Amino acid sequence: MDHDIIPRLQRIKHLLQYIGLSVAIIGVWQALFYLGYLNPVLLPPPSQIALTFWDLLKSGDLIRHIGISVLRVLEGFGIAAVLGLGLGIAIGLSRTIDRWTDLVIQVGKPIPPIAWIPLAILWFGIGEQSKVYIIFLGAFFPIIINTIDGIRQTDHKFVEVARILAVPRFKFVRQVVLPGALPAIMTGLRVGLMVAWMCVVAAELIAASSGIGYLIMDARQLSQSDVVLVGMITIGVIGKVMDSLIKLLENRLIRWKVAFSGN
Repeated sequence: MDHDIIPRLQRIKHLLQYIGLSVAIIGVWQALFYLGYLNPVLLPPPSQIALTFWDLLKSGDLIRHIGISVLRVLEGFGIAAVLGLGLGIAIGLSRTIDRWTDLVIQVGKPIPPIAWIPLAILWFGIGEQSKVYIIFLGAFFPIIINTIDGIRQTDHKFVEVARILAVPRFKFVRQVVLPGALPAIMTGLRVGLMVAWMCVVAAELIAASSGIGYLIMDARQLSQSDVVLVGMITIGVIGKVMDSLIKLLENRLIRWKVAFSGN
């Protein structure tokens, strides 16, 4: 019985550590409202935000906006992941491809996705393609940069051993290079997904009539700060859930990383 209680207490301790700061912030926030230090028009209390969330959920509006934004993020992020991983692996393995592409990547990397909005409208119009394009741009560069770095971090000792043993290049890449690069690649995917969600609001500024970004901007124009915060928190929660799914995949693919993780 004692052996069952100790792990259970450990899990409770870890859970409290995980949610403790968030609960404290919400408690202080609500207390400041009750004490009259907060203007509910400018910063509504958590209780009002919760009621607004429930109303939007019951009406179905929030679910509709979430579904549309999630679809846009998945489309843009999916394209970015396929191109970023493929091109990143090719660049990491080939100095020739690296020389051809390095200048374009280094110049394009610092340009914020929102700066592409005028061109996106000219190229794709105001439909879904322009929104997905902005999200794609936001996710693409973190993925390709981390993939290239991961490939290049392969231990030179392994490279020399492979040359001495005349290991076929494809087998060496598949069994040594890619497994060694997986931590950096998964980090790139997680950062890319985070940036994709950051780009949703910018993407949905393009003549959108739906999506969480549109919900936030429409509420801002109507001075509905509670709806704005509901949209912001919703993006954060969904982003966290999707990041956790990628992290779960990472833990399954890179078991040694889990073994060496701290408490």
